Amino acid sequence: MPNPIVPTKGNLIALKKSFELSKVGFELMDKKRNILIKELMALIKKASEVQKKIDQTYSKAYLALQKANITLGICKEAAKTVPIDNSLKLSYRSVMGVEIPIVSIDEDKENDFPFGIYTSDSMLDQAYKCFLEVKKLNANLAEIENSIYRLADAISKTQKRANSLKNVVIPDFQKNIKYISDALDEKEREDFSRLKVIKRIKN
Repeated sequence: MPNPIVPTKGNLIALKKSFELSKVGFELMDKKRNILIKELMALIKKASEVQKKIDQTYSKAYLALQKANITLGICKEAAKTVPIDNSLKLSYRSVMGVEIPIVSIDEDKENDFPFGIYTSDSMLDQAYKCFLEVKKLNANLAEIENSIYRLADAISKTQKRANSLKNVVIPDFQKNIKYISDALDEKEREDFSRLKVIKRIKN
């Protein structure tokens, strides 16, 4: 099948420019992928650490709550005094064009216990503080896991684009540049031979 590109010097110059741009594009994609992978690996390690803290803090919280239930009876009335939580806030930061969530908690009123002194004891207070810590850790873990998902998705897309440039676009440019260069060289040889013949005839 004949090459659809017309072998002209203009097309050769345009192809060489596009070829250089595609190589730069591949290098940038490769750097972006490496940066995202580095960020992803750091978050995976952090997620494991946060999950471990959550498990430990839950154990402390439930142990304290169990002791409070023993000393105070079942803490249903105290539980009713805990207000509905609407303290979560969400914002974003950008990592190589990928929007990464930042989950934060408004801590203005977290030091105030919702139940009275006469209806609680140190164990209930300890359980409450532990569950507050669990809430913060869960918010942190949600932020990390969502970030991991977004980064993994971005890495996959970047990898596909880099592979497309490396395995399809760049080889196509190389093939077309060679085709036009060879065609122009052949035309130049034909023109030279023709000039020699004309010169010989004139002489």
